[in-house]
Amino acid sequence: MFTGIVQAKVKVSEISDQQQFRRLTLEVPVQLLQNLERGASIAINGTCLTVTEFSLLESHSWVSFDVIDETLAKTNLGGLTTGALVNFERSLTFGREIGGHLVSGHVHGTAEILAVSQSGANWRVDIELKREFKPYVLSKGFISIDGISLTVGEVTANSFSLHLIPETLEVTTLGKRKAGDRVNIELDQQTVTIVDTVERLLAARNP
Repeated sequence: MFTGIVQAKVKVSEISDQQQFRRLTLEVPVQLLQNLERGASIAINGTCLTVTEFSLLESHSWVSFDVIDETLAKTNLGGLTTGALVNFERSLTFGREIGGHLVSGHVHGTAEILAVSQSGANWRVDIELKREFKPYVLSKGFISIDGISLTVGEVTANSFSLHLIPETLEVTTLGKRKAGDRVNIELDQQTVTIVDTVERLLAARNP
């Protein structure tokens, strides 16, 4: 589990294609890898990945993941290139403050950024609203975009908006996003559960 509070933007240092998976290696500040173990979970652009190897050398600290074809196809990780920046979050430690909302790291799919506009220090991002996501994207509800816990702004028939503060733009990759880019979407699981439960109950009452 994660909180959707991104700890850092980190760089993709190496991509190596293997049979039916891709090895992804990231340069990560050594302080973010303290007490790490092989098999641990880390969210990269909101996608929960399993640590396969890592180095804690001050001069060269890094972490590697093996990403299967299904994950590459379903998320924007398949489009990464060497030198790209990604959002990084270690898994949740209970007993610490949760500043975002609970995020599983199981991405529901990707969506296209339709427009990015700036008003003073704040930015607005409009993202396509796919038909299958419509019942679960509600104004003032939670959503995870590339692993970032955000509050939904306006919702239209075909899009929804996000309003980003300078801190979010500085700490995450969203400050560099532009129209046409694809982002990972994780819907709020509590909203999904409630909506699906209500729909089943209504269907049962009106067969």
